[in-house]
Amino acid sequence: MKTKWMAFSLAALMAIPALAQAAPKGLTGQYMEFRSADVYTGPCFANSEMGLAGKNAVLAWKISQGSWHGVALDGMSVVAVVRASNTLGDPDSNPLPARSVLIVDRQATGAQRAALENFARTQAGALLANVVAVESAPITMTVNAKDETQAALAAGGLVKLETRAIGMGDMICHNEEVYYSPLVRHLNCPMPAVVVDSAYTGNHLGVTWQDSGRRSAFVATFAM
Repeated sequence: MKTKWMAFSLAALMAIPALAQAAPKGLTGQYMEFRSADVYTGPCFANSEMGLAGKNAVLAWKISQGSWHGVALDGMSVVAVVRASNTLGDPDSNPLPARSVLIVDRQATGAQRAALENFARTQAGALLANVVAVESAPITMTVNAKDETQAALAAGGLVKLETRAIGMGDMICHNEEVYYSPLVRHLNCPMPAVVVDSAYTGNHLGVTWQDSGRRSAFVATFAM
């Protein structure tokens, strides 16, 4: 029995380097999210939007450094635009099926493009199960180092998102809280923010929008 256990332990130890080599390595970067309903709000306002608003979303990652399944993605970005069947985050309704569009960094090579698509699908799960189109565009994302809720995203002429900090003037009922959590995991201290401007002008989801003034964004960093 002891011999069999030693053989098993040796085999397990030999497998560790192979598993480590296959795993994604140290991805870090910045994240922005837009929702077409307030995410920082009071229950009365949230209830008034459920089933009516909050079906659209933008998820955006800018990778500072790291690789995904052996492909270096330093400086690359990927954006997902989602059109769900119901209010995203509502525990009493199903947002699926959802349709989505992926926008990958125009600077990406073929291997990087495939890795970015896989990365986004993995982070968002079922929300990106039905990607109806993949576009390539120049993507920029900037976050103010002194105020990390002040951020801006542009993906070609398809997506625009600009945010600012939530102030006292944005408090309506004065019992606001983060009512809806971000749609993805692996985020560090996601901060709700006010949308100064948000737009989607693509033609694959049957919907476009120009939105502003909502407390409907998150800005965060990510690490995995």
